[in-house]
Amino acid sequence: MIRTMSLRNTCVLAVSALALAACSNNGGQSGKDAGASSASTAMTAKPAASGGHVKLAYVEWSSCTAATNVVKAALEKKGYTVDAVSVSGAAMYSAIANGDADATVCAWLPTTQANYYAKTKDRLDNLGPNMQGTKLGLVVPDYVNIDSIEQLKANADKFDDRIVGIDPGAGEMDLTEKVIKQYGLPLKLVSGSGATMTAALKSAIDNKKWIVVTGWTPHWMWARWKLKYLADPKNIYGDSENIDTLVRKGFKQADPGAYAVLDAFHWTAGDMQQVMAAAREPGSDPASAAKKWVAANSDKVDAWTGKAAAQQ
Repeated sequence: MIRTMSLRNTCVLAVSALALAACSNNGGQSGKDAGASSASTAMTAKPAASGGHVKLAYVEWSSCTAATNVVKAALEKKGYTVDAVSVSGAAMYSAIANGDADATVCAWLPTTQANYYAKTKDRLDNLGPNMQGTKLGLVVPDYVNIDSIEQLKANADKFDDRIVGIDPGAGEMDLTEKVIKQYGLPLKLVSGSGATMTAALKSAIDNKKWIVVTGWTPHWMWARWKLKYLADPKNIYGDSENIDTLVRKGFKQADPGAYAVLDAFHWTAGDMQQVMAAAREPGSDPASAAKKWVAANSDKVDAWTGKAAAQQ
């Protein structure tokens, strides 16, 4: 199947439900792709004040960073104060379920984050997809002359006996461990972050070396390099997925205006990739790229925020 920006408030989320108690850059992607700093100060579990304050949780993948910053900019356009807090995948679900955060627009379902969702779905509300048709799997440069995961077994030495992964808490990493086991691959899954994965990919491509990484769509790397997914005959990574919006129980009653914006939020992979590409331009970052996209796409954004006005 993501250089950090300064935030007004950051936090540490207590996540007893899944036995995770800290938010850090190790739980998500760091570097150029990150759109908000990691949590470092205490967050209370009080609900957001009506019409004023929204707390968004996200994982620092390039896709999640782009979506979170766009929604943040849209809500701020309506006068909201928004805190965006980067956490691990498990902590993201637990924070919303426990009321420590209001929402996320980064739920990859039904496969990638299925285990987190199954443990928390009774304590959160799923507003449905904000993007449809995403994909994840094992990715190689197009010059690598194998086309299926099954062929990794006979070519493990060419890949230095490893698969380069992302943060260890990502659902994609759990699925890749299953891939290694069920295909009997003599490769080790190396964890890191989205940024370290793309750095390794760049280095390998610059030197025409073979490399296999955990990848997903949409992602800016597809526009930068010629890549391909390896076929997955066992369908462990599943079919096309969606990215859903999740909110804490009671948020609709606590702040119907912000709820309406989140419920109306919907965009395309093309939209997201515009934001991701702009964020990587010299002098830019995910927050400024998102604000520019919101300003340039006022008709689409007004459709989200217009529904909020009707609720207020």
